[in-house]
Amino acid sequence: MSGIAVTVFVFLFLVVTVLGFAAARWRRADLDSLDEWGLGGRGFGTFIAWFLIGGDLYTAYTFIAVPATLYAGSVVGFFAVPYTIVAYPIIFVFLPRLWSVSHRHGYVTPADFVEGRYGSRTLGLAVALTGILATAPYIALQLVGIQSVLQVAGFGGSGNWFLKDLPLFLAFAVLAAYTYSSGLRAPALIAFVKDVLIYIVIIVAVIYLPHKLGGWGHIFSSAGDSFDTANKASVAAGQPPTKGLMPPPTLHWAYASLALGSALALFMYPHSVTGVLSTRNRGVIRRNAALLPAYSFLLGLLALLGFIAVAAGVKVSGNPPNPQLAVPQLFENEFPSWFAGVGYAAIAIGALVPAAIMSIAAANLFTRNIYRAYFRPDATPREEAQVSKIVSLVVKVGALVFVLALSRSFAINLQLLGGVWILQTFPAIVVGLYTRWFHRWALLVGWAVAMVYGTWAAYGVESPTQKHFGGPLVNFPFTETKFYIAGIAFLINLLVTIVLTIAFRAAKVDPGVDQTRGVDYTADLGDEEVEVELDPSRPAHA
Repeated sequence: MSGIAVTVFVFLFLVVTVLGFAAARWRRADLDSLDEWGLGGRGFGTFIAWFLIGGDLYTAYTFIAVPATLYAGSVVGFFAVPYTIVAYPIIFVFLPRLWSVSHRHGYVTPADFVEGRYGSRTLGLAVALTGILATAPYIALQLVGIQSVLQVAGFGGSGNWFLKDLPLFLAFAVLAAYTYSSGLRAPALIAFVKDVLIYIVIIVAVIYLPHKLGGWGHIFSSAGDSFDTANKASVAAGQPPTKGLMPPPTLHWAYASLALGSALALFMYPHSVTGVLSTRNRGVIRRNAALLPAYSFLLGLLALLGFIAVAAGVKVSGNPPNPQLAVPQLFENEFPSWFAGVGYAAIAIGALVPAAIMSIAAANLFTRNIYRAYFRPDATPREEAQVSKIVSLVVKVGALVFVLALSRSFAINLQLLGGVWILQTFPAIVVGLYTRWFHRWALLVGWAVAMVYGTWAAYGVESPTQKHFGGPLVNFPFTETKFYIAGIAFLINLLVTIVLTIAFRAAKVDPGVDQTRGVDYTADLGDEEVEVELDPSRPAHA
């Protein structure tokens, strides 16, 4: 353990802790309502929203896992960069509509919208449960990111289990405390520090390290040679070669489907929607859709750290070796102690922002679409806020149990399933923003079939290191072409929904009552408020 690195790390961690608690007084308001505690008063402008949404989407696990996949030689590992680029034109189109209808009707979660649009508490419950299931392991992986940094930094390296994990307990306690007291304002304020640190660390790394290691040409050549050597060893052992710098033609569809499927799923996650609904008006969302690709540029630079770690000869611990330690270990080996401490802090703080938002989003789903919908329909705003605060703590405790009591691979497996699951809410949410043609029961059956297929398919994937949940790819039906599991499940979802919609409409099955109107999807109700007179004679659908 380096005393200088630890001092820098602890100092920066204390700074964001103070900011987290101070956030309760920032834009002071009554935090005993979900609008204020869970959505920051729905008043964030472009500048704050850019840091908040960026800090929400680009998590500590992203900064650990993306370069780790390239360090491990994954030929499709770079897909994370194009998928974040593809996502923003998509959200530019549909998220302003979701913002408008949510502000018009006071929706706090995407499940609120689905329930109101289709007149179905059951469909809203399905969306809420999917969001909670997909978010829980995501929070756990933020703690995995912190744990990786603490391990490399030398915290709790030996002793009994409590002392070994004490730093993680302390980080968890800090996260839980300021999220409970400050709500969404805490991660919004901390996001400034987190993003500044991340930008500094990555830009310095991609300038300093290539210069130190002989340039980018040498780095790519070294990585390629290392992967070739590993492939020859695999072939000699009777296994197929799996490592490389670029995907071969046989994996082009795998790469493309991973990128497109992940782009479609990104803003289906409830924490992404929470960041969007906290904004002041539709214009803030559009401007952020145009500005957020700056993070994709950063992510591209970050991904290259995986190749730099290979060229630098970084060796990681674990049996089998854990590639998620590659970036922290690279900082430990190649940077002065004080800057390594800054790097550790950037990654650890990078976990706090998304973990806070995720726990808030999951708590809001439980409160609005389970607790209020089924147990306390007459719950007051104060009661809703209190329940959400408590549930946010429960969710974080569950994430801590994931990390400490179960194997790390279990959390990773569930996160793989999270991407498969959350994409299945796309038809109900996004298609529902434009048309109500899909029948509510058809959407529910399509969702259920896709969830079962996606879970079963992911369970059956094997890899050299795992018998089950060995990766996100399977053969596309009736072909030998590798394809993203979530994409196939999504196509099945659409097919079942379309066929059953035709059948249910022909049988005149009750489609439910739509609480929204066409004008709800285009009205801007923020600073540039537009007064809209709703015509009660209009059909109750867009």
